[in-house]
Amino acid sequence: MSESRVLTTTSSTGSTAGARYDHPSPVLGALGLFTVLLGAALPLIDFFIVNVALPTIDHDLAAGPALLELVVAGYGLSYAVLLVLGGRLGDMAGRRRLFLAGMAAFGLTSLACGLAPDAWTLVGARVAQGAAAALMLPQVLATIQSATAGHRRARAMSLYGATAGLSMVAGQILGGVLVSAAPLASVFGESAGWRSVFLVNVPVAAVGLVLAARSVPETRSDRPAPVDVPGTVLLAVSLVTLLAPLTEGRAAGWPLWTWVSLGLFPFAAYAFCRVELRADALGRVPLVPPSLLRLRSLRRGLALVVPFSIAFGGFMFVIAVALQQGLAMGPASAGLSLAPMAAAFFAASLAGPRLVRRFGSRVVTAGGLIQTVGVVLLVATVWRAWPDLGLLGLLPAMAVAGFGQGLQLPVLFRIVLSDVPADRAGVGGGVMTTTQQASLALGVATLGTLFLALVPGSGMRDALIVTLLAQLSAVVLTTLLSLRLPRAIG
Repeated sequence: MSESRVLTTTSSTGSTAGARYDHPSPVLGALGLFTVLLGAALPLIDFFIVNVALPTIDHDLAAGPALLELVVAGYGLSYAVLLVLGGRLGDMAGRRRLFLAGMAAFGLTSLACGLAPDAWTLVGARVAQGAAAALMLPQVLATIQSATAGHRRARAMSLYGATAGLSMVAGQILGGVLVSAAPLASVFGESAGWRSVFLVNVPVAAVGLVLAARSVPETRSDRPAPVDVPGTVLLAVSLVTLLAPLTEGRAAGWPLWTWVSLGLFPFAAYAFCRVELRADALGRVPLVPPSLLRLRSLRRGLALVVPFSIAFGGFMFVIAVALQQGLAMGPASAGLSLAPMAAAFFAASLAGPRLVRRFGSRVVTAGGLIQTVGVVLLVATVWRAWPDLGLLGLLPAMAVAGFGQGLQLPVLFRIVLSDVPADRAGVGGGVMTTTQQASLALGVATLGTLFLALVPGSGMRDALIVTLLAQLSAVVLTTLLSLRLPRAIG
């Protein structure tokens, strides 16, 4: 704590009445930054790692389409619904404490997923795993915002964005390798492949706990506010009524409850907005303070995170299905086909901070244009080479698209949080990650549903092309919206 000042107020009896953390200089060292970025990577990897494992889960547990959707959606829903609450709890109770609790819970729930004896147990464990992730992830951004400053903060935010993007791609690569290699075959037999994608988290979480206990400083809000119960409940209802029917509807055959749920969504969302505005007017601290949404950088940055994440989440799901079912690739080959995207994303992320200093937010616009070229190239490749398309044929398009994405996502995260006060860091991080996670889930639901609905009548190739063109529209929208971003980035 030598790099920070801790100012305390003491009661007449000499006990500490409260603590205020002031960080005029960086206190999060290199090992601490690595540790919190590891915590950021795990939840995002696990959102995508199951995509290539779904066929083997279905075969081993006789899950069926509806339960397979719940394996994905249960995690995504609990994760998205609880993220803002997780950020608020970290502001109140201490971000390091909540990070440790979330990491421990994530390891335990991953163990429960890996040992699940049937499909419903796996669904329940995935819901709990998403809740653990929601406890852990907001503390990462809040710790970076509160325990770094200046150039170190800009660098840490760039690394966070790079970690987030790489984790989403690496999840499917790692999942494919683990499913194919089945490293625990001597213990679990034929089910070892899909179980490994969850059990691999357990030792990683254990290492993370040890590192966090030694290297992550404790921070909390100077003015912690109580939990906004009505706002929390209404936000949860809003997200569930939107995402649950969209993710589960197709597999369940669009029963009545899905339409009722979608009909309730606008009313729940309106009620949430009214409750938050009223709480703010009465001087209370709402779950999502309207003052945060008045920050131009946050508001305009979030407007780009939505279409970017919808396109990203939908693409990752669709490409996993298309490569395995359409081209009969194994899980490892399907995962490794994304390696050029991951490598190009990483290269762009490294170049991003230097480019931002020179060109500002126009780096995001350039990234959108490059990603557009990559998606168009992929459409042309699928049209020309299907069904003889292999890893080498996919390489150019994947690399170009990945480079464009790498120029966008890290910079967007930095823009969104650039003006958020340190004492609202947990809430700001929760709002951003909720927006990202809900949009990723929405992308899987919408683009995934479009693709799977088109396959029976149009065939795998044409369904993939139409879905890629739908993704392209989201990429173009992101590019156009980037022109409204503040040119300078703090």
